[in-house]
Amino acid sequence: MKTKSRTWSRRQALLVIFGAALILCALIIAIADGGRGPELKTNEERVKFLAELGWDVDPEPVCISEVTIPLEFSDVYKKFNELQIEQGYNLSEHRGEKVLIYAYRVKNYDGYEGPVVAELYIAENHLIGGDIHSLALNGFMHSLKRRPQT
Repeated sequence: MKTKSRTWSRRQALLVIFGAALILCALIIAIADGGRGPELKTNEERVKFLAELGWDVDPEPVCISEVTIPLEFSDVYKKFNELQIEQGYNLSEHRGEKVLIYAYRVKNYDGYEGPVVAELYIAENHLIGGDIHSLALNGFMHSLKRRPQT
């Protein structure tokens, strides 16, 4: 039995390596979620997601609104997006997209008596951002993750 061996020129080897790297990059891009979080198609999934983060919310949203993520971010939107980036989302990846915002009343926010809301930004049934905030004019806003008790 004869075996055939092949010697590759440096150029051929580089072409094969480059081709393999391109295929790997294409696979990573195809698998990547584009800055999106978990799929939250139903109200039950959204309430369960918030519960997993430690939030007890009313089972029905107090408000559902549709917004378009702006193409150009104002200073306020840039600041809001910094909060999103801190928790693993990036609204700049969704500029120009229509997004549904589901707002739920939080029932277990310790140390604050006023109304508190959890907002989930959903695009194509995937979480792309959100926050916990008070409804007071001089209130607070922070990430979806529950703050440690002080």
